[in-house]
Amino acid sequence: MDIFKQLEEHVIRLFDEAKGSHDWEHTKRVYNMCLHLGKAEKADMEIVRLAALLHDIGRSEQDKNHGKISHEKLGATMAEEILASYGVSEEIIEKVKHCILTHRFREKTHPTTIEAKVLFDADKLDAIGAIGIGRAFVFAGEVGAVVHNKDIEVEKTKSYSKDDSAYREFLVKLVHVKDRLYTDEGKKLAEDRHNYMVSFFERINLEVDGII
Repeated sequence: MDIFKQLEEHVIRLFDEAKGSHDWEHTKRVYNMCLHLGKAEKADMEIVRLAALLHDIGRSEQDKNHGKISHEKLGATMAEEILASYGVSEEIIEKVKHCILTHRFREKTHPTTIEAKVLFDADKLDAIGAIGIGRAFVFAGEVGAVVHNKDIEVEKTKSYSKDDSAYREFLVKLVHVKDRLYTDEGKKLAEDRHNYMVSFFERINLEVDGII
């Protein structure tokens, strides 16, 4: 059994109690997108595959603590221990850790390697478009948020609250994603996903007002 198969089985077990917005299915989608982007960008696919599998292993703890723990930092530490147990070299571990530490949208750290940029873009692409909308509503349900409030005043709201709706996530984060990507292929895919999201929220606002 190769390391990737072993690691996949290891990671799946870590997601046993994960919430639906950041579960194994999310990691699997990011992994598949990383394969696509990584090949297009001629990245080191060993680094990309390892980082993709491990990038969200600290997320459950962040959710349990309502965002007070940074899952990328915890995940990088966990990844180091896991990869070392599989005999992965220190050099590769450090490169994987950089990918994990820089994959979040709202952090001040930025990916500097092509492998880290591939992971960043793949993770963000799963946050927009049709799948991104679905995940945003799932997350809103997880934190007990309202279904929709088209008149939301974002500056008066906070995350992990009843105001943390899918629409708030769109206004705060998702609408900006396409302009933050790094890879040419990622940017191309993001345009279509972005346009779909904009159309969706325009439509839901009209429905809420009883216009259509």
